[in-house]
Amino acid sequence: MRTKNILTFSKVHLLVLLITSAVGLLGFLWPFLISTQVAHPQWIFLCATPLALALFLISVSNGSLDAKSVALLALLSALVAALRPLGTGAVGIEPMWFLLILSARVFGPSFGFLLGAISMLLSALITGGTGPWLAYQCFAAAWIGLGVGLIPRSVRGKNEIALLILYGILAAEFFGIAMDLQFWPWYLGVDSQLSFTAGAPILENLNDFLSYHFLSALAWDIPRAIFTSVLIILTGAPVLGALRRAHTRAAFLTPIEFRNLTASERAMGKMATKQ
Repeated sequence: MRTKNILTFSKVHLLVLLITSAVGLLGFLWPFLISTQVAHPQWIFLCATPLALALFLISVSNGSLDAKSVALLALLSALVAALRPLGTGAVGIEPMWFLLILSARVFGPSFGFLLGAISMLLSALITGGTGPWLAYQCFAAAWIGLGVGLIPRSVRGKNEIALLILYGILAAEFFGIAMDLQFWPWYLGVDSQLSFTAGAPILENLNDFLSYHFLSALAWDIPRAIFTSVLIILTGAPVLGALRRAHTRAAFLTPIEFRNLTASERAMGKMATKQ
């Protein structure tokens, strides 16, 4: 019996993933690349949406996701989406991130990318939180799921938990930066010293953005990082164990292939039957 590695990327799969991420990244970085003020660049994310759908279809067609993996993806997406509103709108108290990080750790980068995007979309539909910010949230969550899936698989035990805690802290900061990028160009207007200035040098706008971001980080990013880290400390080992047992027992991505038995194997089978 041969097994397929859940982390294996085909060339087409990897290419679509890179193009999707590049288009999404353009939607975040446009203030530093475009010399004029524009409306929310939703057209950029509209271009990336069919690419993300293509990534899912390629994953199914090439066997990276089988029927059981798709079912689990739907289940975990629903769980992550259901966890998000439990923060009750408090600053940085978002319990969804620990489950996203732990699930992506077990099932790999492609699964994590899809899990992050789908769960954020479901969460918005559940809470009615749809708007120009949703595309930013989906891509930021998708990249967080993708990144944790790239941590070396050989790391286990306490070192693994420590790495996931560190990743959770970095992910909290990354998500805060991503959300501020969709907020900053319009929120402050033109009168603030930290406002986005269309046509200004890249370094000037970048300096203003970082100043704005770190002034707001205490209220959101640090609580998010602490809360996510505590949840990983408390639940990391048992949740990883449960997810890995589910992965093993359900034999995800393990097609059964029959082959002809050799003469010695047939003889051993007959002896076992007689006994």
